[in-house]
Amino acid sequence: MQSKEYTIKLSEVVQKHNLKSVYVPDNYEEILVSRPDLSRPGLPFAGYFTDFENERIQLIGNMEHSYLASLSCESRRESLKEFFAHNVKAVVVTTDLSIFDELLEEAKNSKTPLFSSSSTTSALMAAITSSLNVSLAERITQHGVLVEVYGEGILILGDSGVGKSETAIELVKRGHRLIADDMVEIKKVSAITLVGAAPELIRHYIELRGIGIVDVKRIFGMGSVKDSEKIDLIINFENWVQGKMYDRFGLDTEYTEILGINIPSITIPVKPGRNLAVIIEIAAMNHRQKKMGFNTAEEFEKRLKEQAGIID
Repeated sequence: MQSKEYTIKLSEVVQKHNLKSVYVPDNYEEILVSRPDLSRPGLPFAGYFTDFENERIQLIGNMEHSYLASLSCESRRESLKEFFAHNVKAVVVTTDLSIFDELLEEAKNSKTPLFSSSSTTSALMAAITSSLNVSLAERITQHGVLVEVYGEGILILGDSGVGKSETAIELVKRGHRLIADDMVEIKKVSAITLVGAAPELIRHYIELRGIGIVDVKRIFGMGSVKDSEKIDLIINFENWVQGKMYDRFGLDTEYTEILGINIPSITIPVKPGRNLAVIIEIAAMNHRQKKMGFNTAEEFEKRLKEQAGIID
């Protein structure tokens, strides 16, 4: 399957990182960014364009600025003219460095957006790259509920009507936070990390059968919701099946793969009388303990073996 390319408006990047406009063309609002990584064009200024990534935002820092300053006006103009001829996406001059007249003129001639920033080059590069990694991340939409419980992002999956939303409301009443109900937009923000959020249309809303749509933020306050959260654990709800063997010790860790990343998961059988909110709280705390190196199931197995006189 061919992966979809995601984009973000250049104007949104500029606004988010407080870049100051030096020159923007008429089609500025139509310019899209599709690459999360940035470049420092020292070698292109010297005339070396092999493997040059023109789709990246280009940063001019102290080193690039010093090199351009060392050139004569004519040489600087020729260098910048060749640079902008490669259809550069946008240029940002960092650290409040001065804008060369030739830089501004060639940006205008090529209709390339030019900005400046007071931030240092390394700090700005890290901030924009981190932001774009989230905005341009590979993503899917998953039917389910995402909540934050004791700092753990819990993705609840299960058939429609199994009780996911009702459990989420109970968790909110117990002081935890709702991220998304019904549909969860999941982004792969790194090789090991998934982040979930609600589509904007249904953000902070939850559907309860028999009542309708509920605005969680208005009823329970700002502290009851969160815009996004890392997915640490997946809990699958399924209707209790009489006679089916369910895991009673937790020795074997199961995983669910989403976007190529394996997330620890457990299955909880649902039947009348089970307090699912409390069970999820315990699951969240138990998962935190495992991440800290304390595995209760393994300790219990060790005790059983010691009592039975079994030595590994």
